[in-house]
Amino acid sequence: MDYKAENITVQMNAGQRADALNHISLLRTMTNGDCSNELKRFINAMRNKRDSQHDKNSRALSAIFFLANISKERHSVEYSELTSDEVKALISAMNHFRAVVSLFPKKLTLPN
Repeated sequence: MDYKAENITVQMNAGQRADALNHISLLRTMTNGDCSNELKRFINAMRNKRDSQHDKNSRALSAIFFLANISKERHSVEYSELTSDEVKALISAMNHFRAVVSLFPKKLTLPN
């Protein structure tokens, strides 16, 4: 019997995708340990003032912190200063963004 990908895929909304990504994150923690080094790298890259898109990167990082319900006063702290609850909220917010981005239209065009 032939199975085609479109026959075995499941449509999920943004919330279901985010929940699934959070569950996968928990499983990865159990098998691979935490991702603190990758999170540090990401935050440092987003704060890199030499990047030509620094302003937009800072706004994007602030949006992630905002979605994670981390107070504005804490948006500029170093990764090592974040509490474990803040890190968990940050990862959950990033997973939510990943879920939403996966639903973006595939072929976006800029107006003239």
